[in-house]
Amino acid sequence: MTFGAQQQTLNSRPPKRGRARRLIPLAVAAWAVLEIWLLTLVAGAAGGWTVFALLAGGVVAGSYVIKRAGRRAWQRLTQSLQTPGAAPAPETGGGNALTMLGGLLLMVPGLLSDVAGLLCLFPPTRALLRRTVGRRLERAGGAGPGSLGEAFRQARAGQGGGTVVQGEVVRDDEPPAPRPGGPQLPR
Repeated sequence: MTFGAQQQTLNSRPPKRGRARRLIPLAVAAWAVLEIWLLTLVAGAAGGWTVFALLAGGVVAGSYVIKRAGRRAWQRLTQSLQTPGAAPAPETGGGNALTMLGGLLLMVPGLLSDVAGLLCLFPPTRALLRRTVGRRLERAGGAGPGSLGEAFRQARAGQGGGTVVQGEVVRDDEPPAPRPGGPQLPR
């Protein structure tokens, strides 16, 4: 079989590790150290109860934002399914995702994540983030079919990207229904 030989040659090569795969764990570790340092700094200046109140308030506010954004997304989905010819709302291309990201960042314990979450929630900075991320995705994803940039462009335009073919499903696993007046099959 040729598949086994191809599989062996594919698995014998060492996996390529990009720069991002090496830097992301370091960035997350640096973020965590910075968050802990800021929390201890604020706790020393304002007290431990103040830090606890900030963290608890962030969790409550973040869960409220996520619940509200999810409810809005569900309402938009049901509206678009009820009116099939209607175009999607212009903000669904990234505003809802940034709102949910902002709520999630508010729920993550830490002051830097709270600031980043608030930047995702504030409308002018949310629009700036949406444009910036959109441009980077278009540049990084390429323009070929099946690329990330093409998918992002289609999502912004509200297009599906596929062709709908009308058809009928015929299942082979069901026995045929008996015909009236025809011979009966044994059961």
